[in-house]
Amino acid sequence: MLPYIAEFLGTMILIILGDGVVANVNLNKSGMKGGGTVQITFAWGLAVMLPAFIFGAASGASFNPALTLALAVDGSFDWAMVPGYIIAQFAGAFVGAVIVYLLFKGQFDATEDQATKLGVFCTAPSIPNMGQNIFSEAVGTFILVFAIKGMANVPGLTDGLGKFLVFGIIVSIGMSLGGLTGYAINPARDIGPRLAHAVLPIKGKGTSNWGYAVVPLVGPVIGAIVAVLLYGAIPW
Repeated sequence: MLPYIAEFLGTMILIILGDGVVANVNLNKSGMKGGGTVQITFAWGLAVMLPAFIFGAASGASFNPALTLALAVDGSFDWAMVPGYIIAQFAGAFVGAVIVYLLFKGQFDATEDQATKLGVFCTAPSIPNMGQNIFSEAVGTFILVFAIKGMANVPGLTDGLGKFLVFGIIVSIGMSLGGLTGYAINPARDIGPRLAHAVLPIKGKGTSNWGYAVVPLVGPVIGAIVAVLLYGAIPW
């Protein structure tokens, strides 16, 4: 059970820190309101890196159903463990989002804008266009997974340095592509908190925009699988 517990707790911490910074920067009455996109982007990188250091030895620190599926596709992860990992990741993301709501309940109550509240939990496009939005998520996830595969084969790269470099990958993707769709690049990161938004008694919350949910679900899976297949086809 240890790998599944690690994936649950790691994804939960990722969402507490990731969704937490969005709440911290965007909600009314927050002491850091107005911190901006640079703070959000760096904090998301740290949100991925910190649980990776904690749980890397226990589960491999996937925290991402798209990555888990892709690693199974290329034979570097056991298919038998995929369902348990994905359930743990979605559950951890949901619980993490609930904790963020409990932490910032006063700030949610003080914020009237529905889009700002939803944006704490999940992603949305700057220009709605289903095809382009899926493509954006696919490209961002492709870069993430292709880089992770590449780092695993760099001679002399220590495990600790590799996890630190994951921080750099997340920040780079966010800085360059984040303005398109919010760079979910992880189905659990979006769908779990989106479900939390749907069921929590958030004051004046509005819709959870489930019509868009296909983008952070399908785009990352496509990008991750293409990344491992292309990486495996290159004669390194």
